[in-house]
Amino acid sequence: MMDDHWLPVIFIALMGLAVLIYAVLDGFDLGVGILLPFDAGETSSESQRDTMIASIGPFWDANETWLVLAIGLLLIAFPHAHSVVMYHLYIPIAIMLIGLILRGVAFDFRAKAAVSQKLAWDRTFKAGSLLTSLSQGFMLGQYVMGFDTGWQAMLFAAVSALGVTAAYSYIGATWLALKTEGALRQRALHWARRCGRICFAGVVAVSVINPLVNPGVFARWFEYPLVMFVLLIPALCFAAFIWNDMTLRRQLHGDSRHVARPFFVTALIFALCFTGLAFSFFPEIVPGRMDIWEAASAPESLRFILVGAVLVVPVILAYTAFSYYVFRGKTTELRYH
Repeated sequence: MMDDHWLPVIFIALMGLAVLIYAVLDGFDLGVGILLPFDAGETSSESQRDTMIASIGPFWDANETWLVLAIGLLLIAFPHAHSVVMYHLYIPIAIMLIGLILRGVAFDFRAKAAVSQKLAWDRTFKAGSLLTSLSQGFMLGQYVMGFDTGWQAMLFAAVSALGVTAAYSYIGATWLALKTEGALRQRALHWARRCGRICFAGVVAVSVINPLVNPGVFARWFEYPLVMFVLLIPALCFAAFIWNDMTLRRQLHGDSRHVARPFFVTALIFALCFTGLAFSFFPEIVPGRMDIWEAASAPESLRFILVGAVLVVPVILAYTAFSYYVFRGKTTELRYH
């Protein structure tokens, strides 16, 4: 029989995997929504919006499965942490749900409404994407600050909201660079470079502020000899930003090689940032309040839930991989049936 000590570790790893996959997959479709253009040249802008939405059409709804899985694991495996997190983040969670609802409604209605109303639904989709990303960034900032309600913590959470929005726009732009062609692809490459630089500044800010406001995090990152290894995480992350910017610059000047590289390097940046946050706080699940063993359900419950997780998670991974395989290649016209 599995040692009960390892059960919470397995579940926090599953929850972390779900959050990371959600951030990458739903991150790019949120980013595409944020980047929807509303130029004066209405015909060109409308055509680009149609192509952008078509690029996420087969995926965007299924991507949110990973958010549901992460919240479900938090609820059933770590109910004590779930109650604390929901108590402190009730308002931004409600705002996030409003944003997700706006996105879902706008995505369907934009194709069924009168032509004169299509622009309004596109703007609604963009607003829903912004609300969702800003609220998620605010929640991340609050989590890092230990749910402090002081003005400094709120300011940091606001900066975090902008940083996460830039990060989603960054990966959304690299997705468009992968999936589209012509003028829209060139535009996406410009977006990716700008958003990447803003995202880089946000990562630097979090990397500096997090150890300063959390003494335990500072001690963990700069403890000798561990510091010689863990500082590779931010070093690799910063190198990936520079490499991506150079690749995007070459592609802007006509280099047609490695069109998929910017997207996958951006996904690597997400993974490295997530690894850094996980290292900063593990085994705490609520910073400064409780660790995973204090928050976990009874071992008997975790063993029962693990059986379901072992069956469900591979299925979700399989159909996600299959859907991306089926709809590989450049984006074609979006059709509703």
